[in-house]
Amino acid sequence: MDRTNPLHDLISGHTPGRSLDLLLVNAPLRDYAERPRVNDYTLPVLGMGYVATYAARCGFAVGVLDAEALGLPVADVVQAVNAAAPRWVGFNLLAPTYEVSATIAAALDPGIKVMLGGHQAKAMPTEILTDPRMARCEALVIGEGETRTVELLHDYRNRGDLPGVMWLDSVLKTPVTGGRPGQGHHLAPPINDLPFVDRRFLTQDPHFEADRWEANMVGARGCPYDCSFCGAAVSANPDVTIRVRSPQNVVAEMEHLRTAYGVSAFRFVDDLFLGARRVINTMMDGFAEHRVGDWAVWDATGRINVLARETDTALDRLVANGLREVALGIESGSERMLSYIDKRITQDMIRSVVTRLVGRGISVKGYFILGFPGESRAEMAQTVDLVRELWDLTEGAPGRFRSSVFEFRPYPGTPEWHRLMATGRYTPDQLLDYSPVDLTDQGVDEAMRQRDEFNFSSNIQFGEASVAEVRAALVELSHGEHQRRAAA
Repeated sequence: MDRTNPLHDLISGHTPGRSLDLLLVNAPLRDYAERPRVNDYTLPVLGMGYVATYAARCGFAVGVLDAEALGLPVADVVQAVNAAAPRWVGFNLLAPTYEVSATIAAALDPGIKVMLGGHQAKAMPTEILTDPRMARCEALVIGEGETRTVELLHDYRNRGDLPGVMWLDSVLKTPVTGGRPGQGHHLAPPINDLPFVDRRFLTQDPHFEADRWEANMVGARGCPYDCSFCGAAVSANPDVTIRVRSPQNVVAEMEHLRTAYGVSAFRFVDDLFLGARRVINTMMDGFAEHRVGDWAVWDATGRINVLARETDTALDRLVANGLREVALGIESGSERMLSYIDKRITQDMIRSVVTRLVGRGISVKGYFILGFPGESRAEMAQTVDLVRELWDLTEGAPGRFRSSVFEFRPYPGTPEWHRLMATGRYTPDQLLDYSPVDLTDQGVDEAMRQRDEFNFSSNIQFGEASVAEVRAALVELSHGEHQRRAAA
């Protein structure tokens, strides 16, 4: 990785002069020829990194084109892929990027075979395989793709042996699903045996933040919770077996990143790192054994209902082991809405966990959603009030509380998606008609335009408050958070 110029090559990890077997493409959220990207950083595509690393270890030539991180126009993505002329191109399909991905796929040279994966591929495989723009898809891979990708690269004609691999029958024009007995191991690769992600495949990771090098990691796969709006909900992912890496395996990767890149800050982006007491206790035993807190700081996602049950001693242990910040899905200030979306938390839990963490110097990033289906104006106001209350409660604490607020949008396959479809009032095309929202049009400072990937909307009023009211509240909170940061 060339740290002085992270954009030195559009295709990360590619060995010049070697023909590519597979080029993995993370499509841009929108066509950046129309309006330049304003983010200066986006989370790395760790899933693609795992697939690329595993395939490369098996002898294949692989590259990753992170068009979102690079802010590429669609035409540039098409040109780069066609110029590279890989045997296969792979897309990770997500609801906000599906249309762009399909546009790119339709413009590729006919000799390039297409492989599809990602949440959208899992949620709507038939619709995708019958989309004329995806006509050259030879394999749609549902779920974790490391080992099945390698099998397809060896010989895609054996796709019928592979579970969870789909394609369109050339004669009947109907979807076909592969799989034969004895191949189930492909669905849940043993995560302690997978190679550490080769960071050459990641455009912006490790990255320099403030005064140190930081890297993103995954400590587990799968989530046992069923939050109604979340793409990781257990009911939306019946194919995923929940697995947690051993502390020794996690610490070994941290030490590798420390040695190879000078990394001393880590972000665990999976749902379980601080989301299950057993995982917390096991990981902290490993961190203490290797004295991680002496040389590293780290951030992680957490569950309020789990952290609420932890003792003061357990929270102090997190501090001693280097915990810097916890991201918490708070979502709503309404008890009724929290029950409706199946968060399994209460307002008292929220206040207690946030104040206990920041009081120990652990910062908290709270996520909130406005405009849930069935949410009243009063309930949305309760969420706005809760954000402001948490600002006040944590003022002057050793750790800091910051809020990140979003407009509700439905994702295919989630419990909320099925609820909305069951009403008969919507079609999939309506719910998926995402468009980017530029909040700066409503008075938010330029500094607030750093999360392009979350400013998308279906432009549908799902609760009592209108779309305009939801966005006005979002802008109010975003502006308030910006002012707090500026004053800190």
